[in-house]
Amino acid sequence: MGWEAWFTLGVIGVILGTLIFTRIAPDIVLIGGVTLLMLFGVLTTERALAGLSNEGMVTVGVLYIVVAGLRETGGIGFLAQRILGLPKSLQSAQIRLTVPSCVMSAFMNNTPLVAMMLPVVSEWAKKCRFSVSKLLIPLSYATILGGTCTLIGTSTNLVVNGMLQKQPGWERGLGMFTVTWIGVPCAILGLIYLIFFSRRLLPERKPVISVQDDPREYTVEMMVEPGGPVAGKSIEEAGLRHLPGMYLIEIEREGRVLAAVGPQERLAGGDRLVFAGIVESIVDLQKIRGLLPATNQVFKLDAPRSKRGLIEAVVSNTCKIVGQTIRDAKFRTTYGAAVIAVGRNGERIRKKIGDIIVEAGDTLLLEAPPSFVEQHRNSRDFYLVSQVEDSTPPRHDRAIVAVAILGGMVVAAGTNLLPMMHAAMLAAGLMIITRCCTTTVARRSVDWQVLTIIAASMGLGYAVEDSGLAQVVAADIIAMAGSHPWLLIFVVYGVTMVLTELITNNAAAALVFPIAFTASQRLGIDFTPFAVTIMMAASASFSTPIGYATNLMVYGPGGYRFTDYFRVGIPLNVAMWLTTSLLVPLLWNVEATGGGATPS
Repeated sequence: MGWEAWFTLGVIGVILGTLIFTRIAPDIVLIGGVTLLMLFGVLTTERALAGLSNEGMVTVGVLYIVVAGLRETGGIGFLAQRILGLPKSLQSAQIRLTVPSCVMSAFMNNTPLVAMMLPVVSEWAKKCRFSVSKLLIPLSYATILGGTCTLIGTSTNLVVNGMLQKQPGWERGLGMFTVTWIGVPCAILGLIYLIFFSRRLLPERKPVISVQDDPREYTVEMMVEPGGPVAGKSIEEAGLRHLPGMYLIEIEREGRVLAAVGPQERLAGGDRLVFAGIVESIVDLQKIRGLLPATNQVFKLDAPRSKRGLIEAVVSNTCKIVGQTIRDAKFRTTYGAAVIAVGRNGERIRKKIGDIIVEAGDTLLLEAPPSFVEQHRNSRDFYLVSQVEDSTPPRHDRAIVAVAILGGMVVAAGTNLLPMMHAAMLAAGLMIITRCCTTTVARRSVDWQVLTIIAASMGLGYAVEDSGLAQVVAADIIAMAGSHPWLLIFVVYGVTMVLTELITNNAAAALVFPIAFTASQRLGIDFTPFAVTIMMAASASFSTPIGYATNLMVYGPGGYRFTDYFRVGIPLNVAMWLTTSLLVPLLWNVEATGGGATPS
């Protein structure tokens, strides 16, 4: 090997060591490694930056805007309720998540599927009180397993098939379900592993301070919209029983107060629901379709609800409304904001909002335009004014539009009517045009750290390829297998698997393909089993976050560390390796010459 290959190997070692043993952000580590390779001439500037224009990276970035449209309209909650439900245990939650995700990813690209499911699963985990770190790696792995089941399940399979069609005599390529003979058994084995063993291996990552420990407890009233989607449902069916840090105190119905209501109590239109809880759960409460703030002052504000949010304001002792009720003080007229809840040292205030007498030190939870913060930040009436993040009420009237746009994108990409990137860009544009999300929200929704990691990982992969490191390692190791077909299958999988964990899956497949093809031609062996082996090995990436885009996408949101992928992924990698290496020679006669592609 030349010095470039040795230098690249050294940089990779430093990157992996830094990611494993330190808490330095992965995007900083990877950018540093690519910068070193560029400074020493291993990578050209064009190759170092090529990841920034990669179609896959751009697709992921655009999909964040599609997801933002779903989130802003409440479509995410709609999907979570319909698809995932309310499981009673973590194992049940993993089954509900992984099995449908695996099946769907067999017929659509797994990258957009994970991008779509990420916020859905995060909200679902919070509602069901599961640690999201127990769910996101299984989500990524399940979509990877599903992608191995059909020719169109992952871009890697299409890349390998495209290279095969360029070989003389292989113009027809492989069939849609050729790889299914191996993919389905591997997917079933992988799902069994995830459902029954991953819970012990996955970390339990929770915030240092739980939301339930928040001392700012509010009492808030909501009204059941007559004829709305919540009316007629039980408290449990409406999703009002599982809000973390919040519980239903009582229901006021036609002048009667129902206290200590059970989960099977049916809600009626016009019911006034009294909750006690923390501000984060009030935000969740506001997003439930069919519930409205009980105070009519909210509907008298000038700004439309889609341009308002929740604001916390602590009343000062010089405020002119101290000692008056909120109704008598005409708060909405005076400040242009509606009080929807009042917090007082964790004390539960058993009065309707308008009847509460304001005291100095009370924390008012307001619904108001963002301009309220700037107008009253330095006001003597309030000690502190702050915006509650992600608290804009969803535009439920646009939820059906957002879900329809998502469905159109999936159909257009799944049927090859449009390339995935084109379908995603069209969907993102429609989300903005139909006002499912604003341009400000669209810009803010893009996770630039994930995109930077993906782009830098591709630059690292190009260095492994350009320096000659990958070719030398692949050729030398495959040559060690000699002329034994079964051993050659085993080694081809192993080499492809290792390269996939270090560079991109498509690059690994592209590197190993010509070497394996030459070896099979030299031995007079049908190349079909080798093509299937490369497809499986290049797709089944579980041991590192940088090996596959979906692993990178769940890295940050799940609060994972690099070693978490080792612990959960290495056993799964080995299981897929052994299963494929055993099944491929049994299904295809690797001893025979010729070009038959039908399993025996």
